[in-house]
Amino acid sequence: MSSINNPTMKPSYTLADLDESIVVEPQEKATSVVIWLHGLGADGHDFEGILPQLQLPENHTIRFIFPHAPVQPVTINGGMTMRSWYDIVSMEIADRVDINGVEQSVAVINESIDQQKQLGIEVKNILLAGFSQGGLIALNAGLNCSESLAGILALSTYYPEPCFKESINRSAICPIFMAHGNYDQVIPITVAQDSKNFLESKGIEIEWRTYPMEHSVCMQEIEDIADWIKARLL
Repeated sequence: MSSINNPTMKPSYTLADLDESIVVEPQEKATSVVIWLHGLGADGHDFEGILPQLQLPENHTIRFIFPHAPVQPVTINGGMTMRSWYDIVSMEIADRVDINGVEQSVAVINESIDQQKQLGIEVKNILLAGFSQGGLIALNAGLNCSESLAGILALSTYYPEPCFKESINRSAICPIFMAHGNYDQVIPITVAQDSKNFLESKGIEIEWRTYPMEHSVCMQEIEDIADWIKARLL
């Protein structure tokens, strides 16, 4: 049976409290945005290097934003501090969720979306992407947004349905690309498949892809991601 970790409330933080995000501007004026969230222990630079591999046209108008997660103790790593969107208290990460930590990070991503709105970007032209921990935050933020986004890229991740099954905002439903490694030992593919089935039961369109890899990203996946982004933002 799934259990929920709801620890003592941690000090709250805002977007302004985090290290400044990496922002990659297009050559032309930006008309759309991808906010891409890294995984546990990485930082905003983790997926910055993927941009040339997306082979976007030179005149594209997509702004890419790579936020840095806060530095905080992570229980499964002996309490060592590292960049983490929320705490992980057990290796059975599909069964235990730091709800407070997730909600704080979702609030920060909502701030980032609002910031882009103030810069003139329509919500329908904002896409959230995330790997592992970052993917869980992208799913929760995107499915609780006040408006429907362009889409959500959920890579090697899952949606903790027992904890957040009532939190999906019907007006926020948008297309989702879910990709997973067949040999993932960090988040088993069966956990991701359960999430896919649950989200589809809510009427959400899922493009589901699997690859012969572990908890990582492969070239074929990058090509599929590129096609998906182009179809929604170009």
